[in-house]
Amino acid sequence: MSSPDVPQVSLDDARVLVSAADALLEPVLEKARAATDGGKTIDDHQVLSERVAYAATERRAAREAVALLDEASAEGRPTGAFQDVAVAAVADLVANLKNRLDPILPELGLGDEELDAAFPAEVRARLRAGESPELLREIGRRAIEARGRTEPPLDEMLEQVRDSVREFAENEVTPHAEFIHREDKDIPEAFITKMGELGYFGLSIPEEYGGHEMGNLAMILTTEELSRASLAGAGSLITRPEILTKALLQGGTEEQKKQWLPQLASGETMVGVAVTEPDVGSDVAAVKCRATRTDDGWRIDGPKAWCTFAGRANVLSLLARTDPDLSKGQKGLSLFIVPKGSYPGHEFEDQQEGGGRLVGKADATPGYRGMHSFTLNFENYHVPAENLVGGEAGLNRGFYLQMGGFAAGRLQTGGRGCGLAQAALEETAKYVVDRQQFGIPISDFQLTQYTLGRMATRVFEARAITYAAALAMDENERAAAPLAAQAKLLACDLAVDVTQQGMLMHGGWGYAEEYPISRYVVDAQVLPIFEGVKPILELRVIARALLAS
Repeated sequence: MSSPDVPQVSLDDARVLVSAADALLEPVLEKARAATDGGKTIDDHQVLSERVAYAATERRAAREAVALLDEASAEGRPTGAFQDVAVAAVADLVANLKNRLDPILPELGLGDEELDAAFPAEVRARLRAGESPELLREIGRRAIEARGRTEPPLDEMLEQVRDSVREFAENEVTPHAEFIHREDKDIPEAFITKMGELGYFGLSIPEEYGGHEMGNLAMILTTEELSRASLAGAGSLITRPEILTKALLQGGTEEQKKQWLPQLASGETMVGVAVTEPDVGSDVAAVKCRATRTDDGWRIDGPKAWCTFAGRANVLSLLARTDPDLSKGQKGLSLFIVPKGSYPGHEFEDQQEGGGRLVGKADATPGYRGMHSFTLNFENYHVPAENLVGGEAGLNRGFYLQMGGFAAGRLQTGGRGCGLAQAALEETAKYVVDRQQFGIPISDFQLTQYTLGRMATRVFEARAITYAAALAMDENERAAAPLAAQAKLLACDLAVDVTQQGMLMHGGWGYAEEYPISRYVVDAQVLPIFEGVKPILELRVIARALLAS
């Protein structure tokens, strides 16, 4: 039973707060479009554009938090336990939006008048209720009682997907997760074999090509539960083939789809993604690794960096320059499927009979271990002509095919963030019950309950926008790409915050490898970096889409 001090809130409060966010953000967007000439001069207004992009992301997450509960209620699923969490989530997002936009209002010719109009006294009162310590403590108490299990209600099929993947992850992945991390070991082959048998690699591949296409939300739930057990040991495994899968479905020839998609769906062929270069990060159009046409195919020369899983992978999804004229930028890039040997460990050398050579060495990282991210160098490395994605029609279209794959990767990364945050919430909820200080469990302390309430609320925020992006990708992948980027942006930031809060709740033991929370913290640090580093994602993807519309 709730304490009488807990404010009584409803989804109507959340809807009012979303409307207030709209009332402030819409004139900001209009002014920002004018200031940036429809997004053409974002680089002249980077701080402003970043704040607008993030605020728009928070507004979208707030909308989706309400929509998630509305949909569940309309379909007869129980939502009572989640109403307070949804309102608190909306209040948190809207308060952050308000504080984020306030400093840039004068730059846009706006000010206190617009702020007061969007947030009059009655709206501010609802905002305070949604952010109240008493409400968050109540949410925290419930999270502690449930040992962190706070997943929102889904339909029966999706609940079955989530439960079955969780069972697999707990039985097969979790027992090995700490060893893989601490010793920086390879992912066990048993993981790949069993995940292939269970169909996890084929969740977005149509049945006609050997997949088990169930929709993007089922895939996200799978990613989430695997990441909850181990981000690098399992959660990221199904992202590897996903990026190439999307490129093949979007622009591959029918022969390429028939050859490669069944292998990807079964896990027979594992993929490494080779896009980034030592001096080329998010500016993909500046790729210099060369592909030169030969009599029987293509010759690859040049370096690649941060190629995750490149040692174990059977093929690389490689973006290379097929037009030597660097001024062509993205229009001179093509995408290749590059077969290679599969090698364990942290370094390898792949020699071809014709003299081609591929050398790889893993970069040491504080977290995200098990996958191993490699720096590669290609020397006269041969690729068959039929492995140019899309055939001759795909020549110099690799950038566009890769971007479609990146949208899928960003969506997956949102799911990974949700899973890692959920792991931290559950581990912390268990710890605070077992840990005693001053003669009582620390779960009885007000600040512990408040912190767990914030953690649970932020996990809900991450799920709301990520689940919405998954459903939108089912409808129209191209149109949903900016939303996938927003889901990646928010879910990854929230994963960093939630894991760090969990570490603090563990006290000194949070810094010890004896407890998995330390692994969650170092793993979370990579999430805002890969699949589009945070500032580039904000400016080049989200802000550009918002301000050009």
